[in-house]
Amino acid sequence: MQFNIEAQDTGSNARAGLITTDHGNIQTPIFMPVGTAGTVKAIHNKDLHEQVKAQIILGNTYHLYLRPGLDILRKAGGLHKFNAWNKPILTDSGGYQVYSLAHRRKMKEEGVVFQSHIDGSRHMFSPEGVMDIQRIIGGDIIMAFDECTPYPCDYEYARTSMHMTHRWLDRCCHHFDNTEGHYGYSQTLFPIVQGSTFRDLREESAAYIASRNREGNAIGGLSVGEPAEMMYEMTDLVCAILPKDKPRYLMGVGTPANILESIALGVDMFDCVMPTRNARNGMIFTSEGIINLRNKKWEADFSALDPNGLSFVDSMYSKAYLRHLFVANEMLGPMVATMHNLRFYLWLVEQARLQIQQGTFADWKNGMVKKLVQRI
Repeated sequence: MQFNIEAQDTGSNARAGLITTDHGNIQTPIFMPVGTAGTVKAIHNKDLHEQVKAQIILGNTYHLYLRPGLDILRKAGGLHKFNAWNKPILTDSGGYQVYSLAHRRKMKEEGVVFQSHIDGSRHMFSPEGVMDIQRIIGGDIIMAFDECTPYPCDYEYARTSMHMTHRWLDRCCHHFDNTEGHYGYSQTLFPIVQGSTFRDLREESAAYIASRNREGNAIGGLSVGEPAEMMYEMTDLVCAILPKDKPRYLMGVGTPANILESIALGVDMFDCVMPTRNARNGMIFTSEGIINLRNKKWEADFSALDPNGLSFVDSMYSKAYLRHLFVANEMLGPMVATMHNLRFYLWLVEQARLQIQQGTFADWKNGMVKKLVQRI
């Protein structure tokens, strides 16, 4: 993998770059739709390509490991062939899912023993095992195995957890560097910065991750319930330490406003289930603010979903029609809303990239954030 910075905003730390992988290029800043179980929910790959214009999607190690399982994925030739997605894929390590299953797992130095949420069967994830699993899944970018600390947590827990994450990272790097991929293309390992919301721990973790000298780096353990300003403070702190010539990935973030504010701090890559999950519940994001389509006020509003006409669904379907679909529990409602929200997120980072190239990002961002956070 290669990363080249193509433009730097004059009024912030935002930058526009290009990530090159064996499955294609990724223009940054970028938002990555989440395909947890090998599919982005409620949308066809053709529409992800042609309408959403996604450049990379995510696969989830925990879920894919349990179902369909490694044997099927290996026989299929990896996730790219299994789900017919020929662009880059990033796979997470499963660490966040293990964190979220606190009542079903037990952590120890060698790894994490957990129970499947599907059938209760017991499994173990170790740093080495997670590297092997992600090799078989076949992501272009794969993540180191870490512990995502909860918020809030006490200092000693965060410190102990961070140091274990660092020891696990060393094992991930050693195993990754001494194994080969299965499908004839290169894979890249990203370490993950932890440290909860404690400045000294975040500084220590960022310095340790930077010292591993991988091709890209991630920031984890944020957007887990802490105030947004605290998330920005930690992100700013970490971005100042992580190498400037490598992509920075803020995991699990977030709202449109979160994304713009984090781009300003120097983040290049984002993912979040919010645009797809909220779409299935009737909430859509627009360039003018947030709309709850279930509200009666949209019952006879025949205007486009977004005044900027971000995708063909914006001009084809009105707010009134999409509200009708949700009220009637028609399957098309979540499908249209999903396509709209994902296209909006991609449109937003495309506009951010354009503003960075023009050197006008900071002022544009400040104006956009005010609109993005309002509920219409």
